Amino acid sequence: MAQVGHQGAQHYLGLYENREAAQSAVLEFREQHPSTRLRKLDSVRRNHVRCYDEDTLMAQRAPITDVIESGVKQLIKISTASGRSLRCSVDHAILTPEGWAKAGELAVGDAVMVAATAPRPSERLVPPSLRRGIGVWTSMQRERLIADTDRCHLCGEAYPREALALDHVVPVAENLRAALDETNLAPACQDCHTRKSATEQKLARRGGKLAVAKPDPIVSVAPDAEEMTYDLSVEGPWHNFLANGVVVHNSYNEESGRYRELEPVFYIPGEDRKLVQRGRPGKYEFVDGTPEQHAALGKTMEDSYRQSYAAYREMLADGVAREVARATLPVGLFSTMYATCNARSLMHFLGLRTQHEQATVPSFPQREIEMVAEKMEAEWARLMPLTYAAFNANGRVAP
Repeated sequence: MAQVGHQGAQHYLGLYENREAAQSAVLEFREQHPSTRLRKLDSVRRNHVRCYDEDTLMAQRAPITDVIESGVKQLIKISTASGRSLRCSVDHAILTPEGWAKAGELAVGDAVMVAATAPRPSERLVPPSLRRGIGVWTSMQRERLIADTDRCHLCGEAYPREALALDHVVPVAENLRAALDETNLAPACQDCHTRKSATEQKLARRGGKLAVAKPDPIVSVAPDAEEMTYDLSVEGPWHNFLANGVVVHNSYNEESGRYRELEPVFYIPGEDRKLVQRGRPGKYEFVDGTPEQHAALGKTMEDSYRQSYAAYREMLADGVAREVARATLPVGLFSTMYATCNARSLMHFLGLRTQHEQATVPSFPQREIEMVAEKMEAEWARLMPLTYAAFNANGRVAP
């Protein structure tokens, strides 16, 4: 179900099969009916920030999708050996050589990842000493491979031997293995040979500098002021950005109703959700509901959602704080979050939140969290197939 408030009224947008479709409907409505409400730090939204590929540590660019007021928090100041300093809350995640860590967990001697440069590797660039050796060998073949009068293989004109050079048909920069292959040599006049050699130099991409992230040791961690904080939300796939030269995590972990107005996107079980519980506690099972039960469920939940969200918006309009007004919202409201974990932690989660025929320890999760776990498991199986196979072979128990 999707619903949106505009100019004091609630607009019901209909039922949708999934959250993404409901959010698209809300966004489309808001584009057609722009709000006049002022938003903090709106000037930086839709701009770009530097972020980093967490696999290669090479710099990228990502658009800012949101700016979030995170409330007044106690800050700490982290200073590094290279002279960088970062003021942030203790719960903000910072990239380290070992992965993400909370700022409050870092100490002097630990390292954080900061903006740096590295030499760009030269590609298809033949070292000067090797090029000279190839040139000497090639000139030694002139008498044998060029006739007294021969034709340039590039322009087709006839020249005496002394006006011709031996040319590598396939350039050395393109295929070094063909550099000492006689079949790759052909006569070329001086003009054609000079022009061709000049164009071949472009094949070799020279060195330079690459923007990368590198470790920088922490030299001090000190308490700082208490003040209002703001977070950036940036577009994926790498949810990080550069703050004062230090790589920090994308905004928030979980969407918080304390600091932002929550979107009216609610959960209504699909027809494949089993509705009826049978059996005693600990031994029960779920069975399919009737069409009448599904219809009644959808209508009742929809009515409840519309009423609770209308009450929520009314309280906000009356000036009630978001953290108080959110108490009227039901658990069926969708939330969003970013989380990181290693493979072992994910195995523990999957062992508890999925039912599987290969599991040696049975689990009985609620279907909704199991649906989330199934999506995570499918992505993990794609990224780490060998580890995933070992997890199943071990009875879906983490090592």
